[in-house]
Parts: sequence; C-alpha cells; structure tokens
Amino acid sequence: MGTLEVQTTYPSTATTANGTKLSDPEKPINDEVSPIEEVRLTVTNTDDPTLPVWTFRMWFLGLLSCGLLSFLNQFFSYRTEPLVITQITVQVATLPVGHFLAAVLPKSKFRIPGFGSKTFSLNPGPFNMKEHVLISIFANAGSAFGAGSASAVGIVTIIKAFYKRKISFLASWILVVTTQVLGYGWAGLLRKYVVEPAQMWWPNTLVQVSLFRALHEKDEKDRCMTRAKFFLIAVICSFSWHVVPGYLFTTVTSISWVCWVFSKSVTAQQLGSGMKGLGLGAITLDWSAVASFLFSPLISPFFAIANVFVGYVLMLYIVIPIAYWGLDLYNAHRFPIFSIHLFTAQGNKYDISAIVNDKFELDLQKYEEQGRIHLSLFFVFTYGLGFATIASTLTHVAFFYGREIYERYHASYKGKEDIHTRLMRRYKDIPSWWFHLLLAVTLAVSLVLCIVLNDQVQMPWWGLFTSAVAFFFTLPISVITATTNQTPGINIITEYVMGIIYPGRPIANVCFKIYGCISMAQAVSFLNDFKLGHYMKIPPRSMFLVQFIGTMLAGTINLAVAWWQLNSINNICQDDLLPPNSPWTCPGDTVFFDASVIWGLVGPRRIFGSLGNYQAMNWFLGGAAGPVIVWLLHKIFPKQSWIPMINLPVLLASGMIPPATTVNYNSWIIVGTIFNFFIFRYRKQWWQRYNYILSAALDAGVAFMAVLLYFSVGMENRTLTWWGTDGEHCDLASCPIAKGIKVDGCPVN
Repeated sequence: MGTLEVQTTYPSTATTANGTKLSDPEKPINDEVSPIEEVRLTVTNTDDPTLPVWTFRMWFLGLLSCGLLSFLNQFFSYRTEPLVITQITVQVATLPVGHFLAAVLPKSKFRIPGFGSKTFSLNPGPFNMKEHVLISIFANAGSAFGAGSASAVGIVTIIKAFYKRKISFLASWILVVTTQVLGYGWAGLLRKYVVEPAQMWWPNTLVQVSLFRALHEKDEKDRCMTRAKFFLIAVICSFSWHVVPGYLFTTVTSISWVCWVFSKSVTAQQLGSGMKGLGLGAITLDWSAVASFLFSPLISPFFAIANVFVGYVLMLYIVIPIAYWGLDLYNAHRFPIFSIHLFTAQGNKYDISAIVNDKFELDLQKYEEQGRIHLSLFFVFTYGLGFATIASTLTHVAFFYGREIYERYHASYKGKEDIHTRLMRRYKDIPSWWFHLLLAVTLAVSLVLCIVLNDQVQMPWWGLFTSAVAFFFTLPISVITATTNQTPGINIITEYVMGIIYPGRPIANVCFKIYGCISMAQAVSFLNDFKLGHYMKIPPRSMFLVQFIGTMLAGTINLAVAWWQLNSINNICQDDLLPPNSPWTCPGDTVFFDASVIWGLVGPRRIFGSLGNYQAMNWFLGGAAGPVIVWLLHKIFPKQSWIPMINLPVLLASGMIPPATTVNYNSWIIVGTIFNFFIFRYRKQWWQRYNYILSAALDAGVAFMAVLLYFSVGMENRTLTWWGTDGEHCDLASCPIAKGIKVDGCPVN
C-alpha cells in the first residue's frame, strides 16, 4: 500500500506549479490527465490511500475550528463593520497546531469495543494534507461561499430586534438547521453531473488546492522566511494595531478629510463622507472596514477588481450625482443621499411598528394614513442594480459561455472519466439513500415548523413546496459556477414572487426566500466542497459526514450567539437608540428587515409596482439586454480584446451599497489593486508565497483583538470620549437638502 501515481504527458504550454517546464512537451494530452489546463497545472495526479483522515486530530481541530469560526462570524455580523473570518484563515492557522499535535500526542495503539481487532491511535503519524482539508471543510460548513453565518439567523434577528415580537428558541433552531441542510439532500443527487466530470472544474477550488500544496509541499532549498513564521508575525501586528481603530482612535475607520475641511456644508459632507455619502477621498486604516462586505481583496483577482471599479465610478460619481443634485429624482432631496432606512414623504423615518397589526400583518388603514414608503437614492438604485444583475448574469453566461457550458455538460456524461475520478473510485461512494433520507427528514421537520409553529413563521405549508422550485435551479446554476465561477442569486426573485402571491406577511416572505435561495446556495456550496475533496482525494463518506455534522454544529452556535447578543446588548440594531458610535448597528440585518417590509409587509406592488413610487427601477430588461449588446460589439469588432472583458454582472457589483459603504469600496479597490496587480505582476514570488497567508493573518488578528476588546471593555461600557472617537465627523451628510424639511441636528433650508 503506497502512493498511487499515474504517468502523464502534457501539452507544450504545461509547466509545474513552480513554473518549471515539463519534459517531452510535444506529446499530446492523453486520457491520463485532466482536459482542463488550469487543473493540470494545479492538481497532482497522485494519491496515497493509506493516509489516515478519520483521526483524533481531525475531529479535535475540526470541531474546535467550526465552533470558533461560527462564534466569531456570528459575533461580528451585528457590527457596523462586520468581519467574516474565512476558510483560508483556518487553513493557515491550523497547520502549526496540527504539526504540534503530531509531535506531542502519544503514539500508542488501543482497541475500541465493538471494532473487533482493529486498533486506533491518537497519533497515527505526521499531520497530513487530507486531515487538513477535512478540518478546513469542517470549519466552513454551513457558510455558503463565505457568507459567515447561517442566513436564517437574520429572521430571528428581525423578529426580536426590529419587529419586537417573540419567537421560541425551538422554532428558531428548526428554521436555521432545516434551511442549512435542505439543499444538501438534493445536491448529493447531482454529484455525478457536476463533481465527477472533468469538464466541471470549479475554478474556485483551485485556489484552495494551491494553498494546501503551498503549505504542505516543502522546498528544502528555500531560504525565505517560513510561512508559519510570516503568519505569526502578521497576526501579532494585526492584533496589536486593531486596538487603535477598535477602541483608542475609532475615527481612523473612516478618515473623511473633506468633512473636516467643510464642517458646516451639507453638500460637501455628502460628497466626502465614507459612511454616509459618496466617500470622495475617504480612506480607512481599519482592516475590518477593508474586508467587511466584499471579503478580503487579497484573494480577489484583479480582473474582478477592475470591473467593480468601473461600475463603482460610473454609479457613484456619474449616475448618483446627476440623479440627486441634477434631477432630484424621486424627490431625493427630502431624504439623506445614503441611508438604509425607510422614510415618509416628509423625510421622517417610517414608523414600521405602526402599520403592523396584532396578527403580524399589514394594517392597510394605518399604512394609508402614514403614506407610501420612500427610500434614499442609494437604496433605490441598489434594488434597480439587483434586478439588472440577476438578468445580466443569465444573459452574460448564455452568450459568452453558452456554447462552452453546453459542450462541457454534454461531455460530462459521454466523455471518459479523467484521472481524478478514476483515483476516487478506490473509495466507497455515498449510498443514494443517505441523501434521500436527509431530504425526506428535512422536509418533514420543515412541514412541522410550517404547520405546528405557523404562528411564529407565518409561511403556509404550500410555501415550503413552492420554495423547493430552487431544486430546478440548482443544476444549471451549479454548471454555471463549475465552468465560469459565477453564481447567479435568486433572492430578489423569491422575494418578488412571494410578495405577489402572499402579501402583507413579512416573516412568511423572508422564510420563503431563505428556504428557496439559501437552500440552493447551500447546495452549490456543498458541491463546491465536494469538488475540492475530489481533487484532494478525500473519501466521499468522510466528506459528507464532516459537512453534515459541521453544518448542524455551526447553525446551532450561530443561533446561540445571536440569541445571547439579542438578549444582552441593549437596543441592538436600533442605531437611533444606541449610544454614540456603538458598533452594534447591524447594517446587514437592517437591509434584511427593510426587505421584509418592502417585499413582505407592504408588498412589491406598493413599492415597485403600479401602487408604488419606483416602477421605473424594474431593470430586468435593461440588465438582460446589456450583455447582448456587449456580445454583439465583440462580434462586430473581434480584434478589440477589451470588449469581452466587460463583465456586467461583476461591473454592477456596486449594488452592495448599502449595506456596504463607500469607504469599504474605496479601500477594497485600492488594497486589491496594490496586491493583485502591482505585487502580483512585479513581485510574483512574494505574492505566491505570502499573499493568502497575509490575508488570513489580518483576519485572525482583527478577530482576536475585537473579541478581547468586547469582553474587556465593551461589556463594562468603558468608553473613551475625545475627538478621535467621535466617528468620522460627517454628521451633516445624513441631512436632506430640500427646502422646508426639518430633521433634528440638520440645518433648515
């Protein structure tokens, strides 16, 4: 028993991972290698089936990492600048711990009753790559593509913190767990279509494979600083620095110098504020602000950063100024230019509680008395961009990748098995009945929730089966993700549909959305992890059990932490009732709450339909037409290589504002350009060795210091009060500029 190795031949362009030319370059590719060049250059064609994976180290570090990551990501999710601790952090941080355990744990063997003569050991040998992969997947379980925490926790948050209603912990737990694992049931049935075929190559997984190989495959001749030492130094620096933006000098989170120069000008502060305006010249010295909403810019390719930059500039510095100051579109002068709140026609915050009756439904009479809901101009364009992004993603993929997707999907069930699939045949596959049972049990428990506890979740039983239409989206969207690295979302579609067929019930709407789009996202994430395991030759049954157990544990911890915070932090998520500069403003959950009002309580017909103010924001057709125009231009001018680089789904990414702010985008673009353009181009060896490790270290250092600050000074309400802790000093940025509108703290025009 030893390493399985397959002799391979490569095309003339192939090189090894470190850039060395391979021998015999003129031989054609044969069926012993992957047909995808990126996979050939990244994934090894070897496997050692004797490596232990079901070890004490894997269980200990996996459970510990899953628990810690779930706690931290949920803990930070309510902050003004939320921080998502990614899987890469776990990959890097657990490596030295794994080696330490391999050095100190006893190697003696013992027997467990019921397992016959089979022996076990706490230390079966050196810490290996397969254990490391399972630990990372364990830690990231339940977090669809780095989302941080279970999305269903947002429903509990808006019920308790915004609507001030009650929901039991049992109902909350069932809601969280079922929405997290429902997609797993049907995803498992699709593995043979989107995991086993070589043509379904999942580009995102190659980043993980590259990092695992970099961490485990040592070069004895390398005299550079070790990655572990670099990580330790970077963590200490990040940890030490974050006490400045986190407590001592919080103003550096958003340095808006324009507001300091023009301290009495509303318009200047609207232009300069990085938190409440266009962020002209605003920067940050806080890593949590850099990586909070768009995730770490160090792991985003420059191509994506460039597209985001173009869309950001077009929207922020051309469209918004014309619409706000030039056209006063939708009476925008009556409201702040940037806000995630809902307003009356007079510019006051909308009293949502006044239009909710005792049955937790829309009180139409009170709604008509208070009038239509109005949004800030930023928020209006967020939804318009969201509509356009969904449509443009589908047409962009259809026109630019349609033939490629068809050919690869067609080859996926007619083509030969590649080397990786053949190597995986050595391991026992997962019986289909595991997935059938999981799907049946999850649906049954979900039905109990909808029928027995309907007074808490509002969603009727038929809504559960209607939301299961997401199953039919999973395969095509998985194919798109596996071949193009783009994952179209269906959240706005699910909100829109439920708002039309079941209006006036906000919690039913968000439950429908979570059971629909989040189940699909979990399914795609599940398949993505399975492809990573496929490349790393992890036994499928180990993959399934780690993902399932990790998801159950992560969802439970997410809910427990949220429950604790919601009950222990006074006025959490109520930024008008919180102390000045309190970090617990919950920007993501505020947008989630607003969505429940817009799509569920009031309904899309009264916002974006015939009874609302924003009919013109239904940009579905425009979004769908955009990529077609780009594609036609590419066909007319085929020599212009820059035309096909226009990626409208990515370019429209400024739709993340709000809840993200302009200082988030400014810093994300600047840092991403420095590392993924300049350093990547001119210091490629440094980038290859340390880039991902630096990203992980910055995340980890901020996380540890933020938790320390909360437990040492936050819980005791020990605050510093001086100019450097009074925010960004752009209070006037949240003022309207229309004449006659009176708002506390704002000048009357």
